[in-house]
Amino acid sequence: MYYQSYDPLGNVFLSTLVAAVPIVVLLYFIALHPHRDGQGMKHLGISAPYAALYGVLAAFLVSCVAFRMPLASAVSAFALGSLSGFLGIIWIILGAMFLYTMTVVTGKFEIVKESIVHISFDRRLQCVLIAFSFGAIIEGTSGFGTPVAIAGAVMVGLGFKPFESAVLNLLANTAPVAWGAIGTPIVTLAAVSGLDQLTLSTMAGHQLPWVSIMVPFWLVAVFVKMEGGSWKEVFEVWPATLCAGVSFALMQYFASATNEFHLMTDVVSGVFSVICTALFLRFVWHPKTRFLLKSEREALTKAGKSAATATSDASTWKYSYSVGETIYAWLPWVILILCCAAWGMPQWKNYLNGLFSGVTFKTTLLGSPFSGTLSLPAWDMPALHNLVQRTPPVVLAGAKPEAARFVINWLSAAGTGVFVAAVLSGLVLKLSATQWKDAVVRTGRRMTTPVVVIGLVLGLGFLTRYAGTDAVLGLAFTGAGPMYPFFAAYLGWLGVFLTGSDTASNALFGSLQRITAQQLHLNEILIVATNSTGGVMGKMIDAQSIMVACAACYDDPYERAHALGPIFRTVFWYSIAGAAVIGIIAMLQAYVFPGAIPIPPLPK
Repeated sequence: MYYQSYDPLGNVFLSTLVAAVPIVVLLYFIALHPHRDGQGMKHLGISAPYAALYGVLAAFLVSCVAFRMPLASAVSAFALGSLSGFLGIIWIILGAMFLYTMTVVTGKFEIVKESIVHISFDRRLQCVLIAFSFGAIIEGTSGFGTPVAIAGAVMVGLGFKPFESAVLNLLANTAPVAWGAIGTPIVTLAAVSGLDQLTLSTMAGHQLPWVSIMVPFWLVAVFVKMEGGSWKEVFEVWPATLCAGVSFALMQYFASATNEFHLMTDVVSGVFSVICTALFLRFVWHPKTRFLLKSEREALTKAGKSAATATSDASTWKYSYSVGETIYAWLPWVILILCCAAWGMPQWKNYLNGLFSGVTFKTTLLGSPFSGTLSLPAWDMPALHNLVQRTPPVVLAGAKPEAARFVINWLSAAGTGVFVAAVLSGLVLKLSATQWKDAVVRTGRRMTTPVVVIGLVLGLGFLTRYAGTDAVLGLAFTGAGPMYPFFAAYLGWLGVFLTGSDTASNALFGSLQRITAQQLHLNEILIVATNSTGGVMGKMIDAQSIMVACAACYDDPYERAHALGPIFRTVFWYSIAGAAVIGIIAMLQAYVFPGAIPIPPLPK
């Protein structure tokens, strides 16, 4: 039995510094280490697979030497993270990119692009519609990086630069994350904290709508500055950005507090935002001037045309496709949303998990039990399952040892739903044998590097969890006293950065947040929910999400492997600022507006 120690060096400050070493190493090699490329150009940050590998090596040294975790247990924890990452995240992204590639090779993506352009010719509003509203729908159905992949690919297809597409979609994939994959983060948070699920969802719905109003403005400002525009051009579209943000926020506020829709908050809010914004632009208001990409402006200048001419051209532009052709081109995305929604339903998951319940087996793998049913086999990780004990104050005294089982829910996994959607889409689009092969090959080539990096980083995250180094970092926030509501957001932010998932962050720190709230006499609902809402701001800087963005947005393998550092450096301070906004909201709700905190139901 490995008992986690949160001060292995006998000095809290030193123990915290050592626990941070793997994260510092990872960040340094991702964003700060100087190197020269093949052309002799100097860059900061090295290739993503090597940066992740160095972070993993540092994590093994800290866990096994400083924290005295048995090497066999450390290896098992890393393996569990990588295996879980493949089934929980990589499987989803592979399916999503496969579906996207199918639409490209069949030419249907061109129709999708043109239908989006027809809603608004203004590039600023396309950012809002695709990255924010459409991305939220995908987040609500599948989560785990899928919206960054899908919306990022759509934006690149529309002509946006790969770098800005990645950055903008990472920024947009924040406010909806707490209800991603049919509310999985909220469900997990309720399970580990022991608090009422609907009450936690309602609390999150009283915090994140303020961010939802802000995000569209944030996106437009970042995009315009990237394209060399002015603040005047940022504020020219404020009516539409306000419509998109407020419509999303209002539905988010109400849906998160209902029994019927709280797990589908992102889906209904995203759909409502798309509809409201499209109708607003069609019948109420549209910008007088059309903001173009820098490359488009330069092309107009060479052709002797002005922006006014471009605006005039847009007003007379005729849509090239019929309604039937448009619906047919959008069918893969409709199928994706429907499949993801179905795979997110508990009833469907339970049905799939029990589909082959009559076929059972029991054997050993590497000396550890490997058993279950054909539809739900599970492997007790050797040297790890029930052999790691978390200790107070991270958990209450007498807590059970940490389970470490790799449950292979191959039928009910969200990624399986995405792959089913991809296969159905291929059949609906009537792909030829050559097109099927082309889609498979192109998806495989694009995803090779991201799969390696995501596997390494998720293994690192699980290793820090079972070694207890993450808890040491988390405990550093608990000495904040009355300021703790502010720092509770940063604890959730840290959890998402370490694990790449708001769900995993809630599993990691949900119990600690409740215990700390009790010790400081703070409202448990507020503090525990803030772990999830603060965590959404860490989503844009976790290595897995950035690598998903790179996979979706970059065709060139070299650029894909080396884009991690520049993207990370760009979004890092946005992430810090976003978590601060959540922290301020939590402070105001704790001490100024306590009426915003919902009252949990009485125990039955």
